[in-house]
Amino acid sequence: MNINRRHFLMGLAALGGLGGIFTHQYLAQSSSLKTPIEEKKSTSSQKVVTDNSVSETSQIPPNVRIVLISDLNSQYGSTSYEPEVHQAIALIPELKPDLILCAGDSIAGQKLSLTNSQIKAMWAAFDRDIGEKIRDLGIPYGFTIGNHDGSGGIVKGNLVFKRERKLASEYWNDPQHTPKLNFIDRAQFPFYYSFKEKDIFFLVWDASTNLISQQQLTWAEKSLASDAAQKAKMRVVLGHLPLYAVAVGRNKPGAYLHNATSLQMLLERYGVHTYISGHHHAYYPGKKGQLQLLHAGALGGGPRKLLNSNLPPRKTLTLLDIDLSSTTTVYTTYNMKTKEVISDRSLPQVIVSPNGKIYRRDLT
Repeated sequence: MNINRRHFLMGLAALGGLGGIFTHQYLAQSSSLKTPIEEKKSTSSQKVVTDNSVSETSQIPPNVRIVLISDLNSQYGSTSYEPEVHQAIALIPELKPDLILCAGDSIAGQKLSLTNSQIKAMWAAFDRDIGEKIRDLGIPYGFTIGNHDGSGGIVKGNLVFKRERKLASEYWNDPQHTPKLNFIDRAQFPFYYSFKEKDIFFLVWDASTNLISQQQLTWAEKSLASDAAQKAKMRVVLGHLPLYAVAVGRNKPGAYLHNATSLQMLLERYGVHTYISGHHHAYYPGKKGQLQLLHAGALGGGPRKLLNSNLPPRKTLTLLDIDLSSTTTVYTTYNMKTKEVISDRSLPQVIVSPNGKIYRRDLT
């Protein structure tokens, strides 16, 4: 490793970052690089965003660490994944999370010409490159179905991608593939379900299309009002489509959830801390009203530019460190192409989308 490269890696680690984000080759070459856990212990201060304020605080030990990935797929029908996906999965053991979340699009479906054999081959590729590796880690894995996994789109009362949804259900309900989660309600798994990990209640809804059915909304409200949800120290909702648009090319109706304001009010009514989404292929830590909005970037093909920004598209992985005693969350997001930490303050202060305005979360 040349001197400039070594200085770059050491500088990145000092940013509070990621000794393990480099490939295993670099990890093997430099035992002095620290894991994020070690870095957090040695960091004198870090930015903390609470529900109401931003402050500098010294060494808040996280109760819970979550790795967030999203939009892993490549082109339609693909049975291979891009290098950043492989790097992210290989990195997870170094990050030592309590939970892994995926905000959707594990495979590359949503094309009517794909045969059952092709769809099954995509799920087999996912299992080979991602699913099996995560199971081997023994870390709980929560996910939401994306439009490319099994879109819930309906035309004239019929599911357009019924075959893809059936095969997605078969894959995830295979006992060998079902995540080892502490399920609260899995009657409609994998499309919508709830679970609890580390005293956080997670509700996963089917936002693979822009319309969430009344049946599902009734279930969501009942679930969020339940003792299991309300007695948890935090509530988080996970879905593929976001409430509000944040990315170029995804700012048209159909690319974000219909009736976003009504959905936001539902989540706020039951004290949901954060809504996590994918689909827009652009990382943005937003907030609207009392609801945190974590938009996960893509690891697979097609990262997108943020609205109101000249920043280039970037493939990302996000760490969430949570202090449950104060419902404090700290995000650390990495550009998986350059291996740099993304500064939230470099992102747009406000994003004006067709269905509403959201602010960067440290400003509200």
